[in-house]
Formats: sequence, structure tokens, C-alpha cells
Amino acid sequence: MSSTDQPGVQSGAPGPAAASQVAQAASQAAQAVPPAGDPPVHRGEELRTVSLSGLTLNVRSRPPARAGLPPAVYVHGLGGSSLNWSALMLELAGDVDSEAVDLPGFGLSPPPDDGDYSVSAHARAVLRHIGASGRAPVHLVGNSLGGAVATRAAALRPDLVRTLTLVSPALPELPPQRAALPTALLAVPGVAGLFGRLTKDWSAERRTREVLALCYGDPGRVSPGGFAAAVAEFERRLRLPYFWDSLARSARGIVDAYTLGGQHSLWRQAERVLAPTLLVYGGRDQLVSFRMARRAAAAFRDNRVLALPEAGHVAMMEYPEIVACAFRELLVDTARLTGDAGVGDASPPRPVPPEGD
Repeated sequence: MSSTDQPGVQSGAPGPAAASQVAQAASQAAQAVPPAGDPPVHRGEELRTVSLSGLTLNVRSRPPARAGLPPAVYVHGLGGSSLNWSALMLELAGDVDSEAVDLPGFGLSPPPDDGDYSVSAHARAVLRHIGASGRAPVHLVGNSLGGAVATRAAALRPDLVRTLTLVSPALPELPPQRAALPTALLAVPGVAGLFGRLTKDWSAERRTREVLALCYGDPGRVSPGGFAAAVAEFERRLRLPYFWDSLARSARGIVDAYTLGGQHSLWRQAERVLAPTLLVYGGRDQLVSFRMARRAAAAFRDNRVLALPEAGHVAMMEYPEIVACAFRELLVDTARLTGDAGVGDASPPRPVPPEGD
């Protein structure tokens, strides 16, 4: 999700019309990436907890089809979780040894001890996990906020990143997409709590439908079983005592990252990335403009672009087989240049189980 300006806040209680607008806008901002539409654990997936100083991460993995495959790490977007990568990880089970992390305060990971939800803090968490795992260098993949996190991580520690894949990365955009402005609204102190009070009677079904309409190019691609599972996952998240706080603080972290200049600018850091990069953009993305593909292609020095006209903000969930094919090509081409063993025989696409199973 991308936004650039933090709107002003009027003092006093909002009137009915203003309250309705706040609720509608924050509804969209509350979950920049939808629940994955799947149960907490796909068949064949494994969950484990990684304890690092000051934070604990939940890590979702899928055992590779064979030993010796190169490692890959996936980073979700604002309001998302490691579940957002289940379909893509299944597609790539014959190509990479996959791990998807829940960022601190999201999915099954508890909040960080220091309460820092900045893009830099999330990047440090990912880098610390990669370093501690002993699997580096990895193929790093990020979506939305996770794309910004992955970009910063790749720029700061090129030795830990073999390739970089970004799906609708949340890099600064001017002017921003209108639908992305609620991210800044959610970042305003007090708005998350206000939204919680205004929408306490909203059903999880209503919230989920709005999120799917915002994030998918075609929400009709979600099966009834997948929708039911997404609703259940949303209900679980809403019961977490830190749900709104982690969203608001991470949204504030995105806004803050967009205002940084000089060497800390996300675009400046994109120019410093050495890893071969795959950029994935959706033509129906309401949160990151399709036009940003051109600017990203100019910023990342060694890149290729996958444009999906019918996709929305979460192409890896909407078209996992197409994203997987492009990722395999990146993998194979990089292996040819680096002489990696065990890479080059791209596996055929794997069927994705019905959503909600």
C-alpha cells in the first residue's frame, strides 16, 4: 500500500458523515493484504517459532521436493501474514526451499518488545532471521509493505540476498492511488481506536468482502470455501489485543519511510540493490499504480518486469502459477551466471489445493 501525505485531524468528535467516511477509509486501510482464504496451515506446511533477541517470529515452511534446493524467504504486506504465500510456495516446492515469515505483530508473531514497527525495524527482523538461519544467501520475495521491507533489506545486506522478487512493492508514489490514502489516515494517532469503536458491530463477512474488493483484480476468483476461511481468519485477528495497534504503527512506518530523503530514501536504496530483481505489477491494482512499474524498472539496476493486466494487489495469490513461472526463469538465469548447482531444471507447475481445504 502506498501513501505520501498525512492528513490533518480536526479536534473534537466527528459528525455522522465524517465518522462514516473515517470508518470506510480505515476499513480499507486496516488490511492492505487480505486473509489468504485458507486455514492456518495448508496440508504439507509446517510452522515453527524462531526466538531472537527482542522478538519472536512465526515461520511457515513447505518441505522442498528434494534436498539441496536453494532457500527462499517470503515477506507479506500490511495486515497480511505468511498465509499469503501458501499458493506460491506450493507452486515452487520443486524449485526452492521456502520459508514465509510473519512480521512482528502480524499472523502468529507477537509484537516486538520495543514496539518498533518501522520499515527499517521490519527489515532488521527479516535480516536477523536470514542470518540466524544459516541459509543465506536467499531468494527474497516481498509484497506491498513486504516489498519495501525486502528492498531495504537487499540494499543493506547484499551478501544475504541472491535474488529479489517484488509483487506490487510499496515504494513512494506521487501522486498516490486514491485507494491508498487511507494508509496515511490509519497512521494518524487515535484513528485506529476510533475506527474500532465505529465498526464494532460490523461482521467479519463485511470486512472481508471490502478487503477482497480492494486487493483482488477479480474477487470472484475466491471460492466460497476460500471466502469462509478468510472470514474465520479475520475473526481470529480481530480478537488479538494488539491487532489495531500493530496495523496503525506499521502504517505510520510506511508513511515515515516515504518521507525519508537522501541515502535512506526507498528509491535511493532501490538503486543500490545488486541482486537480480523480478518486478510484478497488476493492471487492476488499486493500491500501487501500474505506472510505477516503469519507475521501478528504471531504479533497480538488474531487473525484469512481469505485468499482469487482470491482477490486483496480490498477484501471487491471484495468479500463483504465472508468478511462479517468472520466478523460475529468474532462478535459472541467475544460476547460469553464478554457476549454482542444483538449479536449472525448473519444475512443472503444481496444482493448488481448493481454497478453504
